Amino acid sequence: MFLGITPEVSSWNKEINSFSLIFSENPLVDFVELPPKYLDLQYCNVLCGVIKGALEMVQLQVECKFVRDVLKGDDVTELRVELKGMVKSAMSEEYGEN
Repeated sequence: MFLGITPEVSSWNKEINSFSLIFSENPLVDFVELPPKYLDLQYCNVLCGVIKGALEMVQLQVECKFVRDVLKGDDVTELRVELKGMVKSAMSEEYGEN
């Protein structure tokens, strides 16, 4: 939403706990070229951090990784998101009933 793009959600697995986000455009890479010695760099890895952090706020623990990247010569950017479990919330003893 903040980048002005909408990814396509696809490639759900049988257990329906893993899917791909496909970005046909990515404004973070508009003016970026990776030198050959940095081709293993995940330049837009902040997107994975944002997705992981946002889902942890709603108690979902996920793994997010790049599958395809425009900076590495692919036609689209694809992120794979996989649910690993639920985050257990624990209330501090300060908030317990007295």
